[in-house]
Amino acid sequence: MRDQKNQAGKEARHEEKRVEEELAQPARAQARRETDLAREQAIQKEQAGKEAKRKEKRIEEEPAQLAREQARRQTDLAREQAIQKEQAGKEAKRKEKRIEEEPAQLAREQARRQTDLAREQAIAEDQEARRRKAKNQPPE
Repeated sequence: MRDQKNQAGKEARHEEKRVEEELAQPARAQARRETDLAREQAIQKEQAGKEAKRKEKRIEEEPAQLAREQARRQTDLAREQAIQKEQAGKEAKRKEKRIEEEPAQLAREQARRQTDLAREQAIAEDQEARRRKAKNQPPE
């Protein structure tokens, strides 16, 4: 009987523990949910803080960035203008050289035309002389 009483006592204690565990389970689950929620809120708060710092840093750096971009644009513009000025100078020199060389070129062309004309006249005269000579000689 004693064993039965002991067994019954053990079962009663075990049942009490199980009931206590069942009652405590929802409280633990609630505590875990609250802990998870608090952790998520802390992460969100930290991320919002970091984003605010990044935004603040961007705002602080914006004038310097704009100044750098403007300086870069001015440098690019100055470079382009220098290139255009150099090209215009080269074109002016080429034009000046053409103007200087034009009389000599015209003289060379005129001399060539005269030489060609003299050659053509000499050929024509030679052909005419051969024709006359062939006409004066009787056929054999």
